[in-house]
Amino acid sequence: MLMPMIWSNNDIFDEMDNFFNRGLFDGLCDNTASDKQFQSMTGLMKTDVIEKDDSYQLEAELPGFNKEDIKIDLKNDVLTISASHSENKDDKDNNGKYIRRERRSSSFQRSFRVDGLKPEDIIAQYRNGVLTVSLPKKEAIPEKEEAARIEVKD
Repeated sequence: MLMPMIWSNNDIFDEMDNFFNRGLFDGLCDNTASDKQFQSMTGLMKTDVIEKDDSYQLEAELPGFNKEDIKIDLKNDVLTISASHSENKDDKDNNGKYIRRERRSSSFQRSFRVDGLKPEDIIAQYRNGVLTVSLPKKEAIPEKEEAARIEVKD
């Protein structure tokens, strides 16, 4: 079965410490604390896994990315989808200097265990901010009803 793997550098105890260490009024006038909390909650690529008769289909939401920003790698039976985008613009526009700029760079990565697939088996398409990846199902190896006897040697 195709299941996503989630790796995070955030330890649940770190999140609990952050919660209890914040003061009652922290973040009311300063956006820094709330920004960190928001980033840790939204850093995961939203992905749906759909099972079809002969395949699995992954649908990953990647709004704002171009096709060239997306990489799909297959190594050691792990399919990794990554997307990275950053904009480098001047610090000024016609109306003045930026005080704060948001959403100018972003990156996401998600990995899935896919046993026994080859790169040529996988079909990927990106349209309207959604990456669709089709993966064929492996044929199930029929289980033997009889147990195989293992010889015990002296």
